[in-house]
Amino acid sequence: MLKHVGNRILGLGLRSPVTRGVLPRLYHERVVDHYNNPRNVGSFDKNDPTVGTGLVGAPACGDVMKLQIKVDEQTGKITDACFKTFGCGSAIASSSVATEWVKGRQMEEVLSIKNTEIAKHLSLPPVKLHCSMLAEDAIKAAVKDYEAKKAKFNGNAENASSEKAA
Repeated sequence: MLKHVGNRILGLGLRSPVTRGVLPRLYHERVVDHYNNPRNVGSFDKNDPTVGTGLVGAPACGDVMKLQIKVDEQTGKITDACFKTFGCGSAIASSSVATEWVKGRQMEEVLSIKNTEIAKHLSLPPVKLHCSMLAEDAIKAAVKDYEAKKAKFNGNAENASSEKAA
């Protein structure tokens, strides 16, 4: 049932567009692929110091995106990524693409991923650009969260060692 409704939304319904007199709005095949087979769906423990979590939303359309990264503390490289998104097919596809693109890259490198690149890759129409903006914002928020955890953890470690020395 859910797959049927999803296919109808994506313009892959069983009814002929001619019989209804209206042409369906079709998504690009990459959007459909990432919607039907999303990559890296799931979540990590947000309390893990190697995990950064970005939670962003678009009040105008109701899309909410949580993107998490797992970082190798020694190299600063993102070893894994996952997402959970409540939203349209374009939002889910943008999240899926974002997790694929951040894996194996350095933290500084993923900050250069722009929504325009995601939108171009998925051939998103102008009305769906906010979905790729959410993905960019989620990446930045996840990196910021990880860096805040790292600073807090390092600050606590320094305080504990200075207290022992005193």
